[in-house]
Amino acid sequence: MAPEIQGSQGSSQSELGRGVWLGVAAYGIWGLFPLYWPLLEPTSSGDILANRMCWSLVVAALILTVRGHWSWLRPLLRQPRRLALSALAAAAISLNWGVYIWGVNSGHVVETSLGYFINPLVTIGFGVLLLKERLRTAQWAAVGVGALSVVVLTVGYGRLPWIALTLALTFAVYGLLKKKIALGGLESFALETAFIFPFALAFLLYRAATGHDVFGHGAGHFTLLLLTGPITAVPLLMFGAAAIRIPLSTMGLLQYLAPVFQFLCGVLYFHEAMPPARWAGFALVWAALAVLTWDALRRVRAERAVPAAAEAAAVAPAAGVTR
Repeated sequence: MAPEIQGSQGSSQSELGRGVWLGVAAYGIWGLFPLYWPLLEPTSSGDILANRMCWSLVVAALILTVRGHWSWLRPLLRQPRRLALSALAAAAISLNWGVYIWGVNSGHVVETSLGYFINPLVTIGFGVLLLKERLRTAQWAAVGVGALSVVVLTVGYGRLPWIALTLALTFAVYGLLKKKIALGGLESFALETAFIFPFALAFLLYRAATGHDVFGHGAGHFTLLLLTGPITAVPLLMFGAAAIRIPLSTMGLLQYLAPVFQFLCGVLYFHEAMPPARWAGFALVWAALAVLTWDALRRVRAERAVPAAAEAAAVAPAAGVTR
């Protein structure tokens, strides 16, 4: 029996390790996106976005076809509310993608990273305002420090950091809608890109008809545009595979890898300016996230301790009887 248990534990540890690496790979790819979008210039941000939407649907449809996994679609078509929410989610992620691509290609990589740093704080704010959730003291403190950071960064930038705020808000809206839709990652990705596809294709055809080279400047450039589909789908699939293998608390920690990589790309590779006021603002954001992470880990440990204590209490009387 013992070897079987050890084998089971080894398999579990192996799956956990695989899940961690898949999560790191997913967030790592997302974090390195700022290195990819400039390769697509001189194609405009709007044309890049439309290409990404079209090729993403092609990739999603191919994956679903290879897997023979279309059975989920017919029941969903009879649920207009979920379809409407999916359409809204598609609009939210389209705006998010568009602002992100424009921000990167306009020299605002650091500010795009800020958007994903403050996203957890915005999500918590949505929970309070829309879902009537009650915050713990540490969460209130984190949200307060996060709000202060926006004020400091507004002074540092000389304007409201609208790119970061738009990214954080649209992604928080997207997450809220996804929670209500309750559809698998690949399925929702396919559905959302299907909603976007007609508009994206019509836009590209219109641009091509008016003399713009929207499908690339040569074969190499066209290949890079085509690959926007796979590089959008692959980390999503990795994320889905990681999510079923590792605890939610671990995924919560890994999510910070993407904005960290984006920030490093902006500072070290693109050499974007970071005057003292911006460093101060980012430091406040990181402090808020540290408080949030500490509180989340403390809560996870407390929740794990309750079943363990209950099990110990149940075992103790039995042990007394055998004596």
